[in-house]
Amino acid sequence: MIGISKLYCGAVEPSDLLRYGGRSQNLPSHLLQFSTDKKPVIAWNVTRACNLSCLHCYASATAGPAPDELSLAEARALVESLAAFGVPVILFSGGEPLLHPHIFELISLAVSRGLRAVLSTNGLLITPDVASRLKDIGLSYVGVSLDGLAAHHDWMRRKPGAFGKTMEGISTCLSKGLKVGLRLTIARSNQNDIGGLFDLMAERDIPRACFYHLVDTGQNPALAQEALTLAETRQAVDLIAARTLALFQKGQRPEVLTVDNQADGPYIYLKLRAEGNLERAEKALELLKLNGGSSSGLGVGCVSWNGDVFPDQFWRSLKLGSTREKPFPAIWTDPRDEFLMALKNKKDHLTGRCRECRFLDACGGGLRARAAQATGDVWAPDPACYLTDEETRLPSPLYAAAERNAAS
Repeated sequence: MIGISKLYCGAVEPSDLLRYGGRSQNLPSHLLQFSTDKKPVIAWNVTRACNLSCLHCYASATAGPAPDELSLAEARALVESLAAFGVPVILFSGGEPLLHPHIFELISLAVSRGLRAVLSTNGLLITPDVASRLKDIGLSYVGVSLDGLAAHHDWMRRKPGAFGKTMEGISTCLSKGLKVGLRLTIARSNQNDIGGLFDLMAERDIPRACFYHLVDTGQNPALAQEALTLAETRQAVDLIAARTLALFQKGQRPEVLTVDNQADGPYIYLKLRAEGNLERAEKALELLKLNGGSSSGLGVGCVSWNGDVFPDQFWRSLKLGSTREKPFPAIWTDPRDEFLMALKNKKDHLTGRCRECRFLDACGGGLRARAAQATGDVWAPDPACYLTDEETRLPSPLYAAAERNAAS
Protein backbone atom coordinates (compact mmCIF):
# COMPACT_ATOMS: atom_id res chain seq x y z
CA MET A 1 0.00 0.00 0.00
CA ILE A 2 1.16 3.50 -0.87
CA GLY A 3 -0.30 6.17 1.37
CA ILE A 4 -0.94 9.11 -0.93
CA SER A 5 -2.28 11.19 1.95
CA LYS A 6 0.70 10.16 4.10
CA LEU A 7 3.42 10.79 1.53
CA TYR A 8 2.09 13.58 -0.66
CA CYS A 9 0.01 15.52 1.86
CA GLY A 10 2.17 14.97 4.92
CA ALA A 11 -0.47 13.19 7.02
CA VAL A 12 2.30 11.05 8.54
CA GLU A 13 5.83 12.07 9.48
CA PRO A 14 8.71 9.63 10.06
CA SER A 15 8.88 10.89 13.65
CA ASP A 16 5.30 9.67 14.26
CA LEU A 17 6.63 6.10 14.37
CA LEU A 18 8.98 6.76 17.28
CA ARG A 19 6.26 7.11 19.89
CA TYR A 20 4.92 3.63 19.14
CA GLY A 21 8.05 1.63 18.36
CA GLY A 22 8.19 -0.52 15.30
CA ARG A 23 6.25 -3.65 16.25
CA SER A 24 3.02 -4.19 14.36
CA GLN A 25 0.86 -4.99 17.38
CA ASN A 26 1.75 -1.62 18.94
CA LEU A 27 1.08 0.51 15.87
CA PRO A 28 -2.24 2.20 15.06
CA SER A 29 -3.80 0.98 11.83
CA HIS A 30 -2.63 3.91 9.69
CA LEU A 31 1.02 3.16 10.57
CA LEU A 32 0.94 -0.64 10.21
CA GLN A 33 2.65 -0.62 6.83
CA PHE A 34 5.79 0.77 8.50
CA SER A 35 6.18 -2.01 11.09
CA THR A 36 9.65 -3.44 11.61
CA ASP A 37 8.62 -7.01 12.41
CA LYS A 38 6.55 -7.39 9.20
CA LYS A 39 4.11 -9.85 10.70
CA PRO A 40 1.67 -10.46 7.86
CA VAL A 41 -1.72 -8.88 7.41
CA ILE A 42 -3.91 -11.83 6.42
CA ALA A 43 -6.60 -11.64 3.76
CA TRP A 44 -8.89 -14.55 4.57
CA ASN A 45 -11.43 -15.58 1.95
CA VAL A 46 -13.76 -17.11 4.52
CA THR A 47 -16.25 -18.30 1.89
CA ARG A 48 -16.54 -18.66 -1.84
CA ALA A 49 -20.23 -17.79 -1.71
CA CYS A 50 -21.31 -14.44 -3.11
CA ASN A 51 -24.56 -12.67 -3.92
CA LEU A 52 -23.02 -11.09 -7.03
CA SER A 53 -21.13 -12.41 -10.07
CA CYS A 54 -18.69 -9.59 -10.80
CA LEU A 55 -16.79 -9.53 -14.08
CA HIS A 56 -13.46 -8.91 -12.37
CA CYS A 57 -13.67 -11.33 -9.41
CA TYR A 58 -10.17 -12.65 -8.59
CA ALA A 59 -11.57 -15.28 -6.19
CA SER A 60 -13.86 -16.96 -8.76
CA ALA A 61 -16.76 -16.67 -6.33
CA THR A 62 -19.87 -18.80 -6.74
CA ALA A 63 -23.53 -18.53 -5.77
CA GLY A 64 -23.08 -20.92 -2.87
CA PRO A 65 -20.24 -21.98 -0.58
CA ALA A 66 -17.48 -24.26 -1.80
CA PRO A 67 -17.90 -27.88 -0.67
CA ASP A 68 -14.50 -27.90 1.06
CA GLU A 69 -14.79 -24.75 3.18
CA LEU A 70 -13.29 -24.86 6.66
CA SER A 71 -15.57 -26.08 9.41
CA LEU A 72 -16.30 -23.76 12.32
CA ALA A 73 -13.81 -25.66 14.48
CA GLU A 74 -11.13 -25.37 11.79
CA ALA A 75 -11.89 -21.67 11.29
CA ARG A 76 -11.66 -20.98 15.01
CA ALA A 77 -8.34 -22.86 15.18
CA LEU A 78 -7.02 -20.71 12.33
CA VAL A 79 -7.92 -17.50 14.18
CA GLU A 80 -6.22 -18.78 17.34
CA SER A 81 -3.04 -19.67 15.45
CA LEU A 82 -2.92 -16.28 13.70
CA ALA A 83 -3.33 -14.52 17.03
CA ALA A 84 -0.60 -16.62 18.65
CA PHE A 85 1.72 -15.80 15.73
CA GLY A 86 1.23 -12.07 16.26
CA VAL A 87 -0.68 -11.29 13.07
CA PRO A 88 -1.94 -7.70 13.50
CA VAL A 89 -4.95 -7.75 11.14
CA ILE A 90 -7.36 -10.25 9.64
CA LEU A 91 -9.18 -9.02 6.57
CA PHE A 92 -12.39 -11.07 6.30
CA SER A 93 -13.13 -11.35 2.60
CA GLY A 94 -14.86 -13.74 0.21
CA GLY A 95 -16.86 -14.18 -1.91
CA GLU A 96 -19.10 -12.10 0.29
CA PRO A 97 -18.01 -12.66 3.90
CA LEU A 98 -21.38 -11.63 5.34
CA LEU A 99 -22.82 -14.82 3.78
CA HIS A 100 -20.64 -16.98 6.03
CA PRO A 101 -22.95 -18.49 8.68
CA HIS A 102 -20.49 -17.81 11.52
CA ILE A 103 -18.95 -14.52 10.39
CA PHE A 104 -19.94 -12.58 13.53
CA GLU A 105 -18.56 -15.29 15.80
CA LEU A 106 -15.25 -15.39 13.92
CA ILE A 107 -14.87 -11.60 13.97
CA SER A 108 -15.70 -11.54 17.68
CA LEU A 109 -13.11 -14.26 18.35
CA ALA A 110 -10.44 -12.36 16.42
CA VAL A 111 -11.14 -9.16 18.35
CA SER A 112 -11.11 -11.01 21.68
CA ARG A 113 -7.64 -12.32 20.84
CA GLY A 114 -6.27 -8.84 20.21
CA LEU A 115 -6.49 -8.83 16.42
CA ARG A 116 -7.83 -5.97 14.35
CA ALA A 117 -10.73 -7.31 12.33
CA VAL A 118 -11.50 -5.73 8.96
CA LEU A 119 -14.31 -6.60 6.57
CA SER A 120 -14.14 -6.48 2.77
CA THR A 121 -17.69 -6.49 1.40
CA ASN A 122 -19.84 -5.46 -1.52
CA GLY A 123 -22.09 -3.64 0.96
CA LEU A 124 -25.40 -5.11 -0.19
CA LEU A 125 -26.06 -6.97 3.05
CA ILE A 126 -25.21 -4.14 5.46
CA THR A 127 -28.53 -3.43 7.12
CA PRO A 128 -28.82 -1.30 10.28
CA ASP A 129 -28.92 -4.50 12.36
CA VAL A 130 -25.81 -5.92 10.67
CA ALA A 131 -23.91 -2.64 11.10
CA SER A 132 -24.88 -2.46 14.77
CA ARG A 133 -23.70 -6.02 15.38
CA LEU A 134 -20.39 -5.35 13.62
CA LYS A 135 -19.91 -2.22 15.70
CA ASP A 136 -20.78 -4.02 18.94
CA ILE A 137 -18.32 -6.89 18.41
CA GLY A 138 -15.45 -4.50 17.72
CA LEU A 139 -14.93 -4.57 13.96
CA SER A 140 -12.25 -1.99 13.11
CA TYR A 141 -13.10 -1.11 9.53
CA VAL A 142 -15.45 -1.88 6.65
CA GLY A 143 -13.98 -1.66 3.15
CA VAL A 144 -16.77 -1.47 0.56
CA SER A 145 -15.98 -2.31 -3.05
CA LEU A 146 -17.16 0.30 -5.52
CA ASP A 147 -16.29 -0.08 -9.19
CA GLY A 148 -17.08 3.49 -10.19
CA LEU A 149 -20.22 5.57 -10.42
CA ALA A 150 -23.68 4.04 -10.86
CA ALA A 151 -23.66 2.91 -14.50
CA HIS A 152 -20.23 1.35 -14.46
CA HIS A 153 -20.60 -0.20 -11.00
CA ASP A 154 -23.84 -1.93 -11.96
CA TRP A 155 -22.29 -3.17 -15.21
CA MET A 156 -19.24 -4.63 -13.47
CA ARG A 157 -21.41 -6.19 -10.77
CA ARG A 158 -23.89 -7.48 -13.34
CA LYS A 159 -26.75 -6.35 -11.12
CA PRO A 160 -28.95 -3.32 -11.87
CA GLY A 161 -29.35 -1.15 -8.79
CA ALA A 162 -26.24 -2.52 -7.07
CA PHE A 163 -24.70 0.95 -6.79
CA GLY A 164 -27.66 2.34 -4.88
CA LYS A 165 -27.70 -0.60 -2.46
CA THR A 166 -23.95 -0.32 -1.93
CA MET A 167 -24.23 3.38 -1.14
CA GLU A 168 -27.02 2.55 1.33
CA GLY A 169 -24.63 0.14 3.05
CA ILE A 170 -21.95 2.83 3.27
CA SER A 171 -24.43 5.36 4.71
CA THR A 172 -25.61 2.79 7.24
CA CYS A 173 -22.04 2.18 8.42
CA LEU A 174 -21.47 5.90 8.84
CA SER A 175 -24.71 6.30 10.78
CA LYS A 176 -23.69 3.53 13.20
CA GLY A 177 -20.22 4.95 13.79
CA LEU A 178 -18.37 2.25 11.85
CA LYS A 179 -15.26 3.40 10.03
CA VAL A 180 -15.89 2.77 6.35
CA GLY A 181 -13.99 3.34 3.14
CA LEU A 182 -14.23 2.85 -0.60
CA ARG A 183 -12.26 0.22 -2.53
CA LEU A 184 -11.93 0.78 -6.27
CA THR A 185 -9.96 -1.30 -8.76
CA ILE A 186 -8.76 1.14 -11.42
CA ALA A 187 -9.56 -0.13 -14.91
CA ARG A 188 -9.83 1.21 -18.44
CA SER A 189 -13.61 1.33 -18.23
CA ASN A 190 -13.82 3.24 -14.93
CA GLN A 191 -10.78 5.54 -14.93
CA ASN A 192 -13.01 8.50 -15.77
CA ASP A 193 -15.03 7.88 -12.59
CA ILE A 194 -12.13 8.55 -10.21
CA GLY A 195 -12.96 12.23 -9.87
CA GLY A 196 -16.60 11.40 -9.19
CA LEU A 197 -15.61 9.08 -6.36
CA PHE A 198 -13.65 11.90 -4.74
CA ASP A 199 -16.79 14.01 -5.02
CA LEU A 200 -18.68 11.25 -3.20
CA MET A 201 -16.03 11.14 -0.48
CA ALA A 202 -16.31 14.88 0.05
CA GLU A 203 -20.13 14.91 0.05
CA ARG A 204 -20.54 11.93 2.41
CA ASP A 205 -17.42 12.67 4.50
CA ILE A 206 -16.10 9.14 3.83
CA PRO A 207 -12.79 8.88 5.72
CA ARG A 208 -10.84 6.40 3.58
CA ALA A 209 -10.36 5.20 0.01
CA CYS A 210 -8.12 2.53 -1.48
CA PHE A 211 -7.44 2.63 -5.21
CA TYR A 212 -6.25 -0.79 -6.39
CA HIS A 213 -4.21 -1.16 -9.55
CA LEU A 214 -5.54 -3.99 -11.68
CA VAL A 215 -3.73 -7.31 -11.25
CA ASP A 216 -4.17 -9.73 -14.13
CA THR A 217 -2.77 -13.11 -13.12
CA GLY A 218 -4.46 -14.96 -15.97
CA GLN A 219 -7.30 -16.44 -13.94
CA ASN A 220 -9.97 -14.10 -15.26
CA PRO A 221 -10.02 -13.45 -19.05
CA ALA A 222 -12.27 -10.41 -18.51
CA LEU A 223 -9.36 -8.53 -16.94
CA ALA A 224 -7.07 -8.64 -19.99
CA GLN A 225 -8.84 -5.77 -21.76
CA GLU A 226 -9.18 -3.64 -18.63
CA ALA A 227 -5.51 -2.86 -17.91
CA LEU A 228 -4.40 0.76 -18.26
CA THR A 229 -1.36 1.69 -20.28
CA LEU A 230 1.67 2.89 -18.33
CA ALA A 231 0.93 6.48 -19.37
CA GLU A 232 -2.70 6.16 -18.23
CA THR A 233 -1.54 4.75 -14.91
CA ARG A 234 0.65 7.80 -14.32
CA GLN A 235 -2.29 10.05 -15.16
CA ALA A 236 -4.52 8.17 -12.71
CA VAL A 237 -1.97 8.55 -9.90
CA ASP A 238 -1.60 12.25 -10.74
CA LEU A 239 -5.37 12.67 -10.44
CA ILE A 240 -5.57 10.76 -7.16
CA ALA A 241 -2.76 12.85 -5.69
CA ALA A 242 -4.28 16.13 -6.89
CA ARG A 243 -7.76 15.33 -5.60
CA THR A 244 -6.41 14.13 -2.25
CA LEU A 245 -4.43 17.35 -1.83
CA ALA A 246 -7.50 19.40 -2.74
CA LEU A 247 -9.50 17.73 0.05
CA PHE A 248 -6.69 18.42 2.54
CA GLN A 249 -6.61 22.05 1.48
CA LYS A 250 -10.36 22.27 2.16
CA GLY A 251 -9.92 20.89 5.67
CA GLN A 252 -10.90 17.27 5.04
CA ARG A 253 -8.19 14.72 5.80
CA PRO A 254 -9.21 11.35 4.35
CA GLU A 255 -6.76 8.46 4.26
CA VAL A 256 -6.14 7.75 0.58
CA LEU A 257 -4.01 4.83 -0.56
CA THR A 258 -3.06 3.09 -3.75
CA VAL A 259 -2.46 -0.65 -3.78
CA ASP A 260 -0.64 -3.23 -5.92
CA ASN A 261 1.77 -0.98 -7.80
CA GLN A 262 4.80 -0.08 -5.73
CA ALA A 263 6.02 2.34 -8.41
CA ASP A 264 3.50 4.81 -6.99
CA GLY A 265 5.78 5.50 -4.02
CA PRO A 266 8.90 6.58 -5.94
CA TYR A 267 6.66 8.41 -8.38
CA ILE A 268 5.20 10.51 -5.55
CA TYR A 269 8.75 11.18 -4.32
CA LEU A 270 9.81 12.38 -7.78
CA LYS A 271 6.63 14.41 -8.08
CA LEU A 272 7.31 16.20 -4.81
CA ARG A 273 10.86 17.00 -5.93
CA ALA A 274 9.69 18.26 -9.29
CA GLU A 275 7.27 20.58 -7.50
CA GLY A 276 10.12 21.92 -5.39
CA ASN A 277 8.92 20.36 -2.13
CA LEU A 278 12.30 18.84 -1.33
CA GLU A 279 11.85 18.49 2.43
CA ARG A 280 8.55 16.66 2.05
CA ALA A 281 10.10 14.49 -0.67
CA GLU A 282 12.89 13.30 1.61
CA LYS A 283 10.43 12.49 4.39
CA ALA A 284 8.32 10.54 1.90
CA LEU A 285 11.37 8.57 0.77
CA GLU A 286 12.25 7.77 4.37
CA LEU A 287 8.74 6.45 4.95
CA LEU A 288 8.90 4.40 1.75
CA LYS A 289 12.13 2.77 2.87
CA LEU A 290 10.59 1.98 6.26
CA ASN A 291 7.69 0.38 4.42
CA GLY A 292 10.05 -1.60 2.20
CA GLY A 293 7.72 -1.99 -0.73
CA SER A 294 6.24 -5.24 -2.01
CA SER A 295 5.19 -7.52 0.85
CA SER A 296 3.89 -10.71 -0.77
CA GLY A 297 5.02 -13.63 1.35
CA LEU A 298 6.32 -11.29 4.04
CA GLY A 299 4.00 -8.51 5.26
CA VAL A 300 0.86 -9.83 3.60
CA GLY A 301 -0.56 -13.31 3.08
CA CYS A 302 -3.76 -15.02 2.05
CA VAL A 303 -5.76 -17.95 3.38
CA SER A 304 -8.48 -19.45 1.22
CA TRP A 305 -11.88 -20.83 2.26
CA ASN A 306 -10.38 -24.34 2.40
CA GLY A 307 -7.31 -23.40 4.42
CA ASP A 308 -4.85 -23.16 1.53
CA VAL A 309 -2.16 -20.52 2.10
CA PHE A 310 -0.83 -18.18 -0.61
CA PRO A 311 1.74 -15.34 -0.66
CA ASP A 312 -1.06 -12.86 -1.45
CA GLN A 313 -4.68 -12.87 -2.58
CA PHE A 314 -3.82 -12.81 -6.29
CA TRP A 315 -1.20 -15.57 -6.43
CA ARG A 316 -3.53 -18.57 -6.46
CA SER A 317 -1.15 -20.63 -8.56
CA LEU A 318 1.42 -20.73 -5.74
CA LYS A 319 0.14 -22.73 -2.79
CA LEU A 320 2.47 -22.64 0.21
CA GLY A 321 0.60 -25.17 2.31
CA SER A 322 -2.70 -25.93 4.02
CA THR A 323 -3.80 -25.06 7.54
CA ARG A 324 -5.57 -28.43 7.54
CA GLU A 325 -2.16 -30.06 7.50
CA LYS A 326 -0.16 -27.75 9.75
CA PRO A 327 -0.69 -24.42 11.51
CA PHE A 328 -0.26 -21.17 9.61
CA PRO A 329 2.91 -20.10 11.53
CA ALA A 330 4.63 -23.37 10.60
CA ILE A 331 3.80 -22.80 6.93
CA TRP A 332 4.82 -19.14 6.93
CA THR A 333 8.21 -19.67 8.58
CA ASP A 334 9.22 -23.05 7.13
CA PRO A 335 12.95 -22.75 6.34
CA ARG A 336 12.71 -25.77 4.04
CA ASP A 337 10.50 -23.84 1.64
CA GLU A 338 13.29 -22.32 -0.42
CA PHE A 339 11.00 -20.25 -2.63
CA LEU A 340 9.12 -18.73 0.30
CA MET A 341 12.43 -17.86 1.94
CA ALA A 342 13.53 -16.25 -1.32
CA LEU A 343 10.30 -14.23 -1.42
CA LYS A 344 11.09 -12.86 2.02
CA ASN A 345 14.45 -11.67 0.64
CA LYS A 346 13.29 -10.92 -2.87
CA LYS A 347 15.72 -8.05 -3.46
CA ASP A 348 18.55 -10.61 -3.63
CA HIS A 349 16.84 -12.42 -6.51
CA LEU A 350 15.36 -9.71 -8.72
CA THR A 351 16.71 -9.25 -12.23
CA GLY A 352 16.75 -6.62 -14.96
CA ARG A 353 15.96 -2.98 -14.30
CA CYS A 354 14.56 -3.78 -10.83
CA ARG A 355 17.97 -5.00 -9.74
CA GLU A 356 19.63 -1.73 -10.75
CA CYS A 357 16.85 0.66 -9.72
CA ARG A 358 17.81 3.34 -7.21
CA PHE A 359 14.39 2.90 -5.58
CA LEU A 360 14.73 -0.82 -4.87
CA ASP A 361 14.81 -0.30 -1.08
CA ALA A 362 11.62 1.78 -1.32
CA CYS A 363 9.73 -0.36 -3.84
CA GLY A 364 10.87 -3.92 -3.20
CA GLY A 365 10.54 -4.86 -6.85
CA GLY A 366 6.80 -4.59 -7.41
CA LEU A 367 4.30 -7.44 -7.57
CA ARG A 368 5.87 -10.82 -8.25
CA ALA A 369 2.58 -12.46 -9.23
CA ARG A 370 2.17 -9.93 -12.05
CA ALA A 371 5.73 -10.48 -13.27
CA ALA A 372 5.31 -14.25 -13.20
CA GLN A 373 2.10 -14.13 -15.23
CA ALA A 374 3.43 -11.69 -17.81
CA THR A 375 6.91 -13.18 -18.35
CA GLY A 376 7.01 -16.67 -16.86
CA ASP A 377 9.86 -15.48 -14.62
CA VAL A 378 8.90 -14.68 -11.03
CA TRP A 379 12.03 -12.52 -10.58
CA ALA A 380 11.59 -10.44 -13.74
CA PRO A 381 10.68 -6.74 -13.55
CA ASP A 382 7.04 -5.95 -12.81
CA PRO A 383 5.58 -4.96 -16.21
CA ALA A 384 3.24 -2.47 -14.51
CA CYS A 385 6.16 -0.29 -13.37
CA TYR A 386 5.66 2.99 -15.23
CA LEU A 387 8.84 4.72 -14.11
CA THR A 388 11.17 5.47 -17.00
CA ASP A 389 14.75 4.25 -17.13
CA GLU A 390 15.84 7.84 -16.60
CA GLU A 391 13.75 8.13 -13.45
CA THR A 392 15.15 4.96 -11.95
CA ARG A 393 18.74 6.08 -12.48
CA LEU A 394 20.68 8.94 -10.91
CA PRO A 395 20.23 11.71 -11.76
CA SER A 396 16.72 11.61 -13.20
CA PRO A 397 15.45 14.60 -15.23
CA LEU A 398 12.82 15.34 -12.57
CA TYR A 399 15.41 15.18 -9.81
CA ALA A 400 17.83 17.43 -11.70
CA ALA A 401 15.08 19.97 -12.48
CA ALA A 402 14.09 20.14 -8.82
CA GLU A 403 17.69 20.70 -7.77
CA ARG A 404 18.00 23.57 -10.25
CA ASN A 405 14.74 25.11 -9.02
CA ALA A 406 15.85 24.84 -5.40
CA ALA A 407 19.17 26.48 -6.15
CA SER A 408 17.67 29.41 -8.07
